[in-house]
Amino acid sequence: MKNKIMTLALLASLAACSGGNPFDVPEEVDPDDVTDGETVGDGEGTGIDREGIPPGTAAPSPNAAIFRSEPTADGDGPNRGNGFANNIAYNAEDDTFSVDNLAFDGNTPYTRGTLVSSLSGDTDGNGRFQVYEAPRTVIDQRAISRDNPTGEVRQFVYRAVYGVSRNRFNNGGTEAATTQFAIVRTGSYVDYGFGGFIYQRDNSLVLPTEGVATFDGHSAGLRDFENQGGLQYSTADVRVTIDFSDFNDGTDVRGDGVEGRIYNRRVIDLEGNDITAEVAATLGEGVSEIPDALFIVGPDRLDNNGDLVTEIRSDLPNGAGVYEQGTFYGIVSGEADEIVGVFVLESESTDITSRDTGGFIVYRGDGG
Repeated sequence: MKNKIMTLALLASLAACSGGNPFDVPEEVDPDDVTDGETVGDGEGTGIDREGIPPGTAAPSPNAAIFRSEPTADGDGPNRGNGFANNIAYNAEDDTFSVDNLAFDGNTPYTRGTLVSSLSGDTDGNGRFQVYEAPRTVIDQRAISRDNPTGEVRQFVYRAVYGVSRNRFNNGGTEAATTQFAIVRTGSYVDYGFGGFIYQRDNSLVLPTEGVATFDGHSAGLRDFENQGGLQYSTADVRVTIDFSDFNDGTDVRGDGVEGRIYNRRVIDLEGNDITAEVAATLGEGVSEIPDALFIVGPDRLDNNGDLVTEIRSDLPNGAGVYEQGTFYGIVSGEADEIVGVFVLESESTDITSRDTGGFIVYRGDGG
């Protein structure tokens, strides 16, 4: 199975998101241009051998676009459905979202959410990130009967969350968004089920060699479960700080320290109700907030191409132990003025394991 994300051609300019062609596969780079000791892979989503970087662009370069997608998992564990979603594309002409390789998610594109159409609203009440839902039924003409006069066959519950940068650049004469992400999850399996995510930079990168930069912004995503079905939306604020001066660089390794926080975390059910307090209450008596997730600081978190990977965790209140552990994936963009990516946090201390998959875009300066 190929894990490489392709694109459907846009039929119109990105009206809902002010320009750009989401999820074009970045042009491959000549192997001679590869930097920072990276190796060229097979172009099928398995090429990068730097530990921790998800599959995607086989020969990354700071001078070109990069995309990354969710790694697939071996075996029959709860993560066996990771990275199945492909051919992800936003269709601007009718504000729909196309996803391939997921069974029982309908036979037409996902449409804009009805009860929840966007997440992480700004001060004007507009959502920063868009929500799409798969068709709930398909028609089987041969299933039409007295008991089923319409021939409808129910489908699984799937949702997609799409984020696109507010920044634009000149892409060969066309205005395009600098970064974007998409997440697809389902709530119709006892375990996590099948889905995937993608995030990408569509412009180039110039990294500083010294100084400190802080990036602020927001996230939106989907929360699913192992050992029970169900699906929820999640939002948060995100801050990332990079020290470009230290740690010291090693051989083929940038030393830049990276620290950050995922905070003001909220959970919303599929009907649009904020259930944060209800979720937090399961963590202990008197708990009313979901714990912040913090970065595990160390060197070798960022490379010259802009790929950023670090471990993250959240702790239960009052020193009661670890609540979640996971990974924060990102790509730095432009003149180090923006980061796009996805984080995945899995709970460690409850009978039912939750997984929070959040896409984020953070900006240097005003996070908006």
